[in-house]
Amino acid sequence: MVGQMEAPAAPGSGEPNLAVAPDGRVLLSWIEPAGEDGHALRYAERPKGGAWSQPRTIAKGAHWFVNWADFPAMAALPDGTLFAHWLAKSGPGTYAYDVRVTASRDGGKTWITPVVPHRDGTQTEHGFVSMTPWSAQAMGLVWLDGRKTAGAAHEGHGGAQAEMSLLHSTLDSQGRLGPETVLDGRVCDCCQTDTARAGGATVVVYRDRSEKEVRDTSVVRFADGRWTEPRVLARDGWEINGCPVNGPAIAAAGPRVAVAWFTAANEKSRVNVAFSSDSAATFGAPIVVDDGRPLGRVDVVFLAEGVGLVSWLEQAPKGTELRVRRVSPDGKRAEALAVADASAARSSGFPRMVESGGEVVVAWRDTAEPPRVRTAILTLTRREN
Repeated sequence: MVGQMEAPAAPGSGEPNLAVAPDGRVLLSWIEPAGEDGHALRYAERPKGGAWSQPRTIAKGAHWFVNWADFPAMAALPDGTLFAHWLAKSGPGTYAYDVRVTASRDGGKTWITPVVPHRDGTQTEHGFVSMTPWSAQAMGLVWLDGRKTAGAAHEGHGGAQAEMSLLHSTLDSQGRLGPETVLDGRVCDCCQTDTARAGGATVVVYRDRSEKEVRDTSVVRFADGRWTEPRVLARDGWEINGCPVNGPAIAAAGPRVAVAWFTAANEKSRVNVAFSSDSAATFGAPIVVDDGRPLGRVDVVFLAEGVGLVSWLEQAPKGTELRVRRVSPDGKRAEALAVADASAARSSGFPRMVESGGEVVVAWRDTAEPPRVRTAILTLTRREN
């Protein structure tokens, strides 16, 4: 069952994202117009069974990079310290922008001076950030980094000289950065990354890019004190000379991991999910999630009983729908549930989903005029199990 819940986001809002605080509160973040100030990154909180709080402003600025696919995020350390990131222009180029990260030690009342985690100083693309706690004191940050494209003759993405990399660093609540680490030197240009703590490992998923332009989902892990070499999760063999702008998603519960992704290998669109029981060291075979005409834009969460819930956009007879489906590691699939009517347009963005305290919260951008962020609470009945 789907229960719509009015979000406190203003008309014109977009780029929603969701996170869960250590006490189970759900954090909804979004960007909305701020008049002469440009744009504002705002957020609201929701306790289990409650309503959204009044929104708070994290930051605002007149020279931000606001994009349907590369959107801000929030995350929290075990002690409740909040982190948030957004993107700001660094030069006149279309894709010249930096990541800016801030932290709050007092529940969002005040935020530290924003920090740029990448230290290359180039006016190139830096974005598609994902965050997960690195330690009790520091947040782990993963991003796509375009420093190798500096000076390359390209305005868009792609091209032999336009190699994006996948980098990692850490930031503590005092604004101190850890070392930069290159996780993969050649990755897809503009697909979302995702990361999670799984048992004792930090796991990063992303769309890779081979020398032959095969762009399948890969995994890299930090375990036993070191980063592993990148490994293709499933060899779909999707060869595409350009970025599909359709990244993977990960969820973890202890050592159990679920990764969902979109592929169009062999001219056949699919949303798949694969499960791991050993902190993403190995995965089972991919399981098809969609109903035959998917657009992707996936997310995934674990439910209490150990099954995954995957969300995606599906082309339906009367338009596009935001759907969810429960999938078990043994391959069993429940009936799909339509959460809301959606749009295939880029302006609809990427729906997001989290689970907390037995409830699943979903956020998306409604493109009807005026467009704005919407949210819903999913109650999965036994029949839908």
